[in-house]
Amino acid sequence: MQQLRTLRARPPAGISGPRPSRDAAEAALVEHYPALVRLAHLVLPPSLGRQRRVLTAHATVQRALPRGRPDRFAAPVPAPRTPRDEARAWLRARVVARALTARRLRPAALALPRVTGLRLFPRAGGGDELALDRALSAIAPETRAALALTVLEGLAPEETAALLSAAGVRDPGQALAAAEELRAGTAGDLAALLRGPEFDPCTVHLRPTDLLRRRRRGRAGVLAAALLLAAVPVTAGALLAQAPPPAPAPAAPAADPAELTRADPDRWADTSRVDFTAWPARGARAADTALLGRALTAWTGGGAVPRTTPGTTGAPPAGPPALLYAGDVDGAAVVLLHDGLRLARYTEPSTGGPVLTLARADDADVTTAASVVLSRTGAGTRYLLAPWIAEAAVRDLGSPAAPARELPVARDGVSAPVPAPTPGPGADCAGTAVLQLRSSSRIAEDHAFLVADLGGLGPAHLTWTPLPAPGVPSRQPREAAGPLGLAAWARSGCLLGGLRDSGVRSVNRWEFAAQELPERAGRALWACVRAETWEGAGRADVLLEAPGRSPLPARPLASVPDTAACGRFGRHVLAGGPWTAPSGTRYLLAAGSRHVVGITAGGAVRARARGGVLAVRSAAEGAVVLDGRLADGGALRGWTPPSG
Repeated sequence: MQQLRTLRARPPAGISGPRPSRDAAEAALVEHYPALVRLAHLVLPPSLGRQRRVLTAHATVQRALPRGRPDRFAAPVPAPRTPRDEARAWLRARVVARALTARRLRPAALALPRVTGLRLFPRAGGGDELALDRALSAIAPETRAALALTVLEGLAPEETAALLSAAGVRDPGQALAAAEELRAGTAGDLAALLRGPEFDPCTVHLRPTDLLRRRRRGRAGVLAAALLLAAVPVTAGALLAQAPPPAPAPAAPAADPAELTRADPDRWADTSRVDFTAWPARGARAADTALLGRALTAWTGGGAVPRTTPGTTGAPPAGPPALLYAGDVDGAAVVLLHDGLRLARYTEPSTGGPVLTLARADDADVTTAASVVLSRTGAGTRYLLAPWIAEAAVRDLGSPAAPARELPVARDGVSAPVPAPTPGPGADCAGTAVLQLRSSSRIAEDHAFLVADLGGLGPAHLTWTPLPAPGVPSRQPREAAGPLGLAAWARSGCLLGGLRDSGVRSVNRWEFAAQELPERAGRALWACVRAETWEGAGRADVLLEAPGRSPLPARPLASVPDTAACGRFGRHVLAGGPWTAPSGTRYLLAAGSRHVVGITAGGAVRARARGGVLAVRSAAEGAVVLDGRLADGGALRGWTPPSG
């Protein structure tokens, strides 16, 4: 990594390639057109939108052919391996340089090709592709260029650094280092993902634009032209004489209903930012300026005391927020707003004063921005679903084998009430009703996921990470909507009740170790359930799941608040606790994650084991201290129950 950062910004001598003839360049462009367009598409900024990004990628490649005179993109390029690759290498350098400067080019320079009346975009992928697309959107264009050149084009770091430097990148070494960091942190085969149809702007879906809006715009254009012709004889003096008196000073923009922003109804299908910014304004009272004015007044400093979830500020919005919903729900008027960082739900109940609830929503995504709680009544919880949700169903985590129950959803996105599950006889908890949502095929194919209402405005996203296989890289969290994920969460569902009203964004169940129990008592599973909050803090609960125990454990073996453990930045964990065999013999069991190669127990029990698990008879009472040794020589302190 350090070597990548220290690459020289200027290319070494001897790597400049001659400019090919126009015929040779055109032949190379036709032969390698799909690869060049894919390269441009990856480098271009996602902020262009899905359709414009596709068209700009094609325009960038088509305009890369040499003209009669050299232009500012004719920069030195890495020397090709064979003379036949000379033209392709020259075109590749021009494509990268043009894509990196797309933000600064005039719109006319990106006008080819044109598409009217249609939206076109690459095929949507699954969870891995969505995660990669989100990661690519968060990095700099030069980092995307370095990633594409090294992964897709197979260039060496030195060649990539020289090409980026020739394209105007100030620090190619830093771009290469950032690309390598993203490559190392990506689950699966990055090259296969980037070469898939999800990132191929040459294989696209076609959809019509909003036909009704186009018709209205056409009529408005004809009317405007007629008015313009009728107004031609009117003199400037007459216009001034007919001018209306000055309007009164407008209200503060943040409190003026007329200043509310409203997203295009189809924006969610034509943007790389699939979150609350893509929600359109819905609801039967979206045009009720009186209701909207009261909601804005409550948020900007009067009319209601805000209720905030942990980590959420109650300050008024800095500018006009976006309107997401306004309507009547369960006998109350509800307005839902978004200021880019927070959700605000304003409720006017039939009895009592108005209520304003604020919750953080920054950095939301296709799952955490998929639903919002509109109301909670005795009949259940009613949700407003995102416009990209194609199917909705309800599941009881305590019954993973039971089929999902279809959740009726109105045309404006409001769901039927979801009642809380009733506890069965002898159950340790009441269970948890979760939503199983499926994204539209316009943004993702076969992408189903679970969310759970934990008391906030936005339900928490539930994922799971299965046991790592020997010799296989660490697995990443995956959706829990399949049979294995549902069965795993059936053993952890009761933990969700303790997370209510704590601002939880997502919860992942990580199965980090398996252990053969003494006395041939079967196989135990060690899991860590980590809850992530919107403010960044996390809580980890460790479970020891042994045969014969209830599938819904009453309490975790250990609970650790405010920790990075069991997450992306805390991948090492060691835990232990007592276990009683069917014979009545007591044991101390301990297990660590995949990089734990030795365990030492001290205190009331003294023992040592090589590898990632430990099992020793323990008749003594008292605290136990666990220490683990990592494969890289590091040390790790383990978790045990407070009672030892």
